[in-house]
Amino acid sequence: QVQLVESGGGLVQPGGSLRLSCAASGFTFSRSVMSWYRQAPGKERELVAIIGTTGGWTNYLDSVKGRFTISRDNSKSTVYLQMNSLKSEDTAVYYCYARTSQSWGQGTQVTVSS
Repeated sequence: QVQLVESGGGLVQPGGSLRLSCAASGFTFSRSVMSWYRQAPGKERELVAIIGTTGGWTNYLDSVKGRFTISRDNSKSTVYLQMNSLKSEDTAVYYCYARTSQSWGQGTQVTVSS
């Protein structure tokens, strides 16, 4: 069955960096557009970043442009989110999403706090 397993979350100070990973299985990863979403307490889930099947195009939430980078390795069926210059408002549970299978991972908590 389809599985998306996120990792790499944690507690980081403002200005710090984290790299999230999402390992996929159970579907043809290289044919799926992949996305990262996040949901903060009391807020709706929002799209953070999206990447095309070959990595040839990407798009980002305005508030993370220039700080976050989405990438993928189709040979490893893994999508990444490099997060730099983290701010307290980036605190949320981060989820990866596979468009072709309409599947979500379990999420990984990112907390930005001093």
